[in-house]
Amino acid sequence: MTTLTLPQPTSLLRLSDLTLLLVAIVWGTSYGVAKGALAFYPVLGFLAVRFLLTFALLVPSLLRASRAQQGDALRTGLPLGGLMLAIFLCETFGVAHTQASNAAFLISLCVVFTPFVEWWLLGRRPAQAMFIFAGISLLGAVLLSGGLSGQLGLGDGLMLGAAVLRAVTVCQTSKLTRHSRAPALALTAVQAGVIGLGSLLLALFTPAGLPPLPALSLHSSFWQATVYLVLGCTVFAFFAQNWALKHSAPSRVALLTSSEPAFGALFAVLWLNESLSAAAWLGGALIVLAALWTTARRG
Repeated sequence: MTTLTLPQPTSLLRLSDLTLLLVAIVWGTSYGVAKGALAFYPVLGFLAVRFLLTFALLVPSLLRASRAQQGDALRTGLPLGGLMLAIFLCETFGVAHTQASNAAFLISLCVVFTPFVEWWLLGRRPAQAMFIFAGISLLGAVLLSGGLSGQLGLGDGLMLGAAVLRAVTVCQTSKLTRHSRAPALALTAVQAGVIGLGSLLLALFTPAGLPPLPALSLHSSFWQATVYLVLGCTVFAFFAQNWALKHSAPSRVALLTSSEPAFGALFAVLWLNESLSAAAWLGGALIVLAALWTTARRG
């Protein structure tokens, strides 16, 4: 099957793969950590704090870039930042209204959605087996939501929307960064700025407004969670994915992060003391197996 990438040295491809697996571990823990932080501050305010701090850390890399690189970072980062703002709104509101373990499993449907988005955006029809994998994953989502007679809740629906948006963003990132001269950190800075500023503006225009930050000064748990999410789940993970997408195809990137739900569910059970029914574990297992089968098919 034709891909968007030129042949890469084996060592470089292996490094890209290992980096993306580490991203999967970090992202898998993010749902439990974010759910804990949301006990202290509302969603929009939390996103504004998280991503404006990220932008402040990374803006020196943007300023050090050449004018041409800055132009590429803005041309690429502004639309991708808008997509990622939508993803984080869906994910963060979603995890606030469902279990962190559910969120981790449902977001992995991105792995199955990505080949279909590639078909839509890039004209590459998925293999016949992908339709089977998609059906298995959807059955898994139904079981995870409470069994065949259950219904997806608001949080579950938002996580499914985030999974679709992730698939779109992976394909668009690969397409837009393919010939971009922007350094990965400079691009990440622009994306973080868009998400942080967008969240702040949305928070200011909501009826509840933005609670004062000094109210958080005594909550060390909130700031510990925020620092972890900023450094691990945003700075490192965004940089790693932007870098890896220059050396791998979109589907491969999505597939290599398919272990994220397993880490996410395990972390939620151990850290947040969440529990899953036997049907929910079966549903999560079906989602992960579909992702692994997809990896073997397209890896």
